[in-house]
Amino acid sequence: MTTAATPPASIDQVQTLLREQQYVADRGLAVAIYLALTLQRPLFLEGEAGVGKTEIARALSRGLDTELIRLQCYEGLDINHAVYEWNHTRQMLEIRLLESAGQVDRPAATADLFSERFLIKRPLLQAIDESRERSPVLLIDELDRADEEFEGFLLELLADFQITIPELGAYRAAHPPIVIITSNRTREIHDALKRRCLYYWIDYPDFQKELQIVSVRMPQAPRRLAQQVTGFIQELRETELYKIPGVSETIDWTAALLALNQTELDAQVIDDTLGIMLKYQDDIELVRGEPVRNILERSQNRGPRRGGRGG
Repeated sequence: MTTAATPPASIDQVQTLLREQQYVADRGLAVAIYLALTLQRPLFLEGEAGVGKTEIARALSRGLDTELIRLQCYEGLDINHAVYEWNHTRQMLEIRLLESAGQVDRPAATADLFSERFLIKRPLLQAIDESRERSPVLLIDELDRADEEFEGFLLELLADFQITIPELGAYRAAHPPIVIITSNRTREIHDALKRRCLYYWIDYPDFQKELQIVSVRMPQAPRRLAQQVTGFIQELRETELYKIPGVSETIDWTAALLALNQTELDAQVIDDTLGIMLKYQDDIELVRGEPVRNILERSQNRGPRRGGRGG
């Protein structure tokens, strides 16, 4: 068993560490994570929303007993919110105090105003803080939601685990963070960033893997219900939907069915709970009623013989 805070010494130990945190990883993903940890390289994960990219960072931080620092990306994200900014309020107060004292030494005052005590560290700078005794997990989540220009801020960090602040110089990590970058591929990420990372695509799982995930995450679910839920979701992904349900929706749906005291699926309870799986009204209307019955019938004949969409 992998000791907490001790990096896994093998691919099998990576899988064990993740499994202990209720994350089911196939060998290809475990290899990518092992190499990222061993080579101290950022790991860039792409895949559809809900396939478990973000959860990898959470599982690693729990399994390694280290802090998770998360930067949630969005349109308009800039250096002030991601890297650092100056505490302008404190700087203004300091200026007034100096002025009231008289005889201000301007060069000394300027140097003091732009010292570390007025610096507000945002997630990227926090992740390379020299005072850390162990490597944190830095999650840069949904990078594709940020503007392309933001990627430029990351290049120095990803190449050297270093950030340069003009007034203070370079900050370099004593213990490089474990960097996980995720993207739902709503836009292409620049090659310059990808070159600094190891890459892995996470697809929708096949029937057997998704059933294993449901069983691990929801052990209280009856085996028959878990099989029916997995088969229905697998078949539902073959439908032309605006937003295909991910593994997170499978787990949420199973939890909802258990809350309703369901031990097996029927068309009525599926209709009643479509909003757990599908997040767009057009998709709900597309499958509600007779299509649900047809999908349920096909899924019961499907079982483990076929994988899911892209599995």
